[in-house]
Amino acid sequence: MQGNLGSIAERFVAADIGGTHARVALVQVAGDGAIDVQAYRKYNCAEFPSLTAILADFIAGQQGGTERMAIASAGVVLDGEVINSNLPWRVSLAEMRRELGLRELHVINDFAAAAHGAGRLATGDLRLLTPGVDTSRSGPMLVIGAGTGLGAAICISTVHGNVVLPTEAGMTAFAPVTPREIEILRWLQRDSRHVAVEQLVSGPGLANLYRAICAIDGVATQFTTPADISNGARAGDAQARDAVLSFCALLGSVIGDLAVISCAGSVHVAGGVLPQLLEFLPHSDFRARLVDKGAMRVFNERVPVWLIENERLGVLGAASWYQQHLRECADDSRADNNTARQEWAGTA
Repeated sequence: MQGNLGSIAERFVAADIGGTHARVALVQVAGDGAIDVQAYRKYNCAEFPSLTAILADFIAGQQGGTERMAIASAGVVLDGEVINSNLPWRVSLAEMRRELGLRELHVINDFAAAAHGAGRLATGDLRLLTPGVDTSRSGPMLVIGAGTGLGAAICISTVHGNVVLPTEAGMTAFAPVTPREIEILRWLQRDSRHVAVEQLVSGPGLANLYRAICAIDGVATQFTTPADISNGARAGDAQARDAVLSFCALLGSVIGDLAVISCAGSVHVAGGVLPQLLEFLPHSDFRARLVDKGAMRVFNERVPVWLIENERLGVLGAASWYQQHLRECADDSRADNNTARQEWAGTA
């Protein structure tokens, strides 16, 4: 890594790796901080034998600017490997760096990247889910999303740049509120006493909700995928509609909990399953569960919740993190061009 701000203008690869899709871009960050996406591709992870294969395919189509890479990935880095149950393959950072011929390799939590990227979005990339709420509030920004799993991060703006705290919020215990949810919890506990919230609030979680509701109601399942379940709900299937409305309520409850924990000034919901269910949101208990936090109701009633409608969020976030990282390291004589730095947001 070069010890001057000129390196910020160089091209590099920024990637956003989830359990279902990998989004990869060749980007350039100019001296004024603007991020220029010069090439972009979206991959289906299941179609490739490894993450390295996806990145190699992308690099093969580019000319220059591919020796440095910033990757946003679900999970955590432990002993040089990305640990996450939602990724379809083992990911060794040392092997990836060697096989791709990288000079620099950085890995950050996918929702830490989302938190960095949320500040890069245009007004047209956001949809307000809580109309009537003052959107000029200050305070930490909570970024959350329910896709293959449930992720969340907290972003705090400072004069020195953003401080982002990644979390593993999806692994916290599911807390039922209604008698129906208590039944669902008992059904899910047949396999394990610990039921993580992402077992209900995620794409696979919607399927779990539907199966549990069918089992409780003594009805045979008809649908398997989140898309099929949401279509079934539109067609009037009682259990599918119950599952979708339950999902919306639980998402509101989780957002409300995390907003209280983080004292959020705003909440940004990143894509995932929710865009498929927007028409159900007004008919669900999403808003009621979001604010139903006892003495903290008055706080949550004032928190604006936005839906992010830009699928390049993670790529923009990885690039934004890399830009800030370069600035922080510009005068660090200890930086070494020949050593891959495997970083997690907050540990740089």
